[in-house]
Amino acid sequence: MVNLSKIELTKKGQSINLTKSQTQGIGEILVNLNWNQQPAKPSSGFLSSLFGTKSNGGIDLDLGCLYELADGEKSCVQALGNAFGSLNYPPFVGLDGDDRTGMVSGGENLRINGDKVSDIKRVLVYAFIYEGVANWAEADGIVTINYGTGPSIEVRLNEHRNGKNMCAIAMIENVNNETFKVERLVEYFNGHKDMDKAYKWGLSWRTGQK
Repeated sequence: MVNLSKIELTKKGQSINLTKSQTQGIGEILVNLNWNQQPAKPSSGFLSSLFGTKSNGGIDLDLGCLYELADGEKSCVQALGNAFGSLNYPPFVGLDGDDRTGMVSGGENLRINGDKVSDIKRVLVYAFIYEGVANWAEADGIVTINYGTGPSIEVRLNEHRNGKNMCAIAMIENVNNETFKVERLVEYFNGHKDMDKAYKWGLSWRTGQK
C-alpha cells in the first residue's frame, strides 16, 4: 500500500507539485534538515581527524537556499553571514536558526511563505559543511518538506561525493503562480560559487563567517 502521507524523491530530476487548498492556498512550507551526529571516540585518533577539529568531534552541517523573486531580486538565506531572511517580508523565506551540533532533534528549519507564490520564482535548497571534513556518508543527511495541504516530501542525501562541502538538494520552482514544483537535485560542489554557476544564479561571493 502506498503511504500518501510521505513521498520520497529518490532519483535525480524526480519532481512533484505541491497541492493547494481551494480555501487556504499552500500556506507555510517547512524545509527541515536533519543529520546524524557521531562524535569521535577519545581513543580513535584517526576518526577524530576524519570528523574535523571541533571540540565535539563532529560536522557542522548548515541549511540554506538561493532565492530568486519575481521582481528579479536574487540572494541567499543562510546562517553564514547572518542572512536569515524573513517569512512575511521579501524574500518570504526565513531560516529559524543554526544548529551547530547536529544534536538538536528538530534540526534546522527553512520556512517559505507559500501564500506568496506569485512573488517567488525559484528557491534552491542546499546544505554545506561549515566545519569538519566533507564526509557526507557519515552525516547521513535528510531534508523533509512539510506543508499543510499535502504529503511530506523527503530527499535523502544518499548519493555521496565526499570531499565536496556543498550539496544542492532540491529546486523549488513557481508553477504558473499557482503552486511550486519540488525537484530532487543532490549534486555536490566545492562551494557556493561553483553551485551558483551550475544553476546560473549570477551572484558575487566572498568568504564569510558565522
